[in-house]
Formats: sequence, C-alpha cells, structure tokens
Amino acid sequence: MTGPGEPPHANDGVGRLRNGRQMVGGVSVTPADEARVRIDKWLWAARFFKTRSLASTAVEGGKVQVGGERVKPARALKVGDQLSVRIGPYQWSITVCALSDRRGPAPEARKLYVESEESRVARETLAARIRAERPANPLHRGRPTKKARRELDRLQDVDD
Repeated sequence: MTGPGEPPHANDGVGRLRNGRQMVGGVSVTPADEARVRIDKWLWAARFFKTRSLASTAVEGGKVQVGGERVKPARALKVGDQLSVRIGPYQWSITVCALSDRRGPAPEARKLYVESEESRVARETLAARIRAERPANPLHRGRPTKKARRELDRLQDVDD
C-alpha cells in the first residue's frame, strides 16, 4: 500500500497501479480482462496519428481495418487483434500487443503493437523507391544569401 506522502499513481507492490492499470514496458495499460479501448484512441496512443480526430477520420474513411473489415471509431480493441493501417502510400499490418488510452513517448508506444515482417519490408521498400524517384536539384543550395538574392532580383528586373 502507498503511504500518505506517495502519489496516487504509486505502485502498490504487486505490479499493478492503484487505479487498476498495469505497467508493461513502461506504458500504463489496462489489464486484458477489463480492457475497453476505442480504436481511434488506441491509434492515437500508439502514435499512428497526431490527434484523435485524425485517427477517427481515418477509421471512418476505411483507412483502418480490423481483421480485414471496416470498423467504426468506437470499436473496442482486444489484445491480439490484427489491424491494417494505411497512411498515405504506406501500409502497416500490425497485431495489438497491449491496450492503452494514454499517449506516451514513441519508444513506449511502439511496445503496444508488433508489425509483421512482410509489412515492414514492403513499407521500407516503398519509402526507398519514393526517395529514389524524387528529383534532386543539384543547383539548389538552400536559402540564398542577401548578395545572391540581389543578383537574382537584378537579373529578373532586366527581363521585365
């Protein structure tokens, strides 16, 4: 038990926090037997989206599927659910390992799911292809200096 000077979230010594949650890899999670986390909230906590609103919009738009089926943002997730998440050109195939409704640091959020090897390889291959297709401008050297900008302005004024 915690003493009067300890914070209410202090560990009670049996691996559970006083509010009934557990610590898994530094992330405060709800035990699996009483877990009820909305899919939009979990996607936000797992850092797939910056806001819950963006996560909710993606779920409603069919960008997120559970077990190959479209779901609503209020759908409760379970540990072991297979998710397919599409963000732009990238596709993640993941398995839910832990449930959390609190957003934490990226390394801790990464522990909430496991990405399949095929998904990771496909995503990295796509990223490399997109990078290779992007045209590189060898003349672009960042922001011009004040002198270079004046020279550009002078050249453009001559054309007018």
